[in-house]
Amino acid sequence: MSASQRVYKARIASTKSLQQMFKAMELIAASRIGRARDRAEAARPYVEALTRAVSAVATHSDAEHPIVQARTETNRAALLLLTSDRGMAGAYSANVIREAERLAERLEQDGKQVARYVVGQRGTSYFQFREIPVVRSWVGNTDAPEATTAKEISEELLRAFTAPVEDGGVDELHIVDTRFINMVTQEPRVVRMLPLEIVEGVAEPGADPLPLYSFEPSPEEVLDAVLPRYVESRIWNALLQAAASELAARQRAMHTATENAEDLIRDYTRLANAARQSEITQEISEIVSGADALAAS
Repeated sequence: MSASQRVYKARIASTKSLQQMFKAMELIAASRIGRARDRAEAARPYVEALTRAVSAVATHSDAEHPIVQARTETNRAALLLLTSDRGMAGAYSANVIREAERLAERLEQDGKQVARYVVGQRGTSYFQFREIPVVRSWVGNTDAPEATTAKEISEELLRAFTAPVEDGGVDELHIVDTRFINMVTQEPRVVRMLPLEIVEGVAEPGADPLPLYSFEPSPEEVLDAVLPRYVESRIWNALLQAAASELAARQRAMHTATENAEDLIRDYTRLANAARQSEITQEISEIVSGADALAAS
């Protein structure tokens, strides 16, 4: 066997090994995405109902509460971005990071200091490599989030939102995540979580009016009780949407990688056959030349 044939056969073997790994990762993502999608869909009605209730309370009361009023004594803004722990998901994490950096740039142009909170090893590594400070990060289960993680993140962000200026208090909370639309489409998005932007059901023609509530003991105390639930539910929903989006992106990326590996194997096989044919032709030419030399002697 010639050296070129050995090279091509080694490349074929290594590519087949990678193809098997890509296929396995595609099947794993495909088997898990159904549950992730169902979890995201199951959580959505509760989040929408809670957001609507909070909007109604804030709209139909004159309460002065941080959930609807911006702080003026600080210029720090918190930015939570949701990336993946692992790669092999195409541009999923890169799109989120790019959107977060655009938001950070806009906030800094408005004179704000950005405090970054990161979910996922990919985002954490990105900022560590560039020596950009991160207040806190969470890693380990981005494709299968747990409710305890959402609670921990919400408590951390609420502490920052209600903390005094000297303790690093922030005046805004933003989330950059990925909205799962379907298996083909997942969109990075930016949501300002606090202060609450009251737009739902108010300006849309034909929309149902926000419900009226009576408050006991007071609107301020109602909002104090609802605020932790509101923040936790929004973060939980964002984690579930991001998990479904990550798995869909990984399945699609691994399917493409499997097909590309098949194309490489086909190309290397053709090159190996061509090298083998060239070797056989050379051997035949040498035999014929030797026979002609013997006949002439």
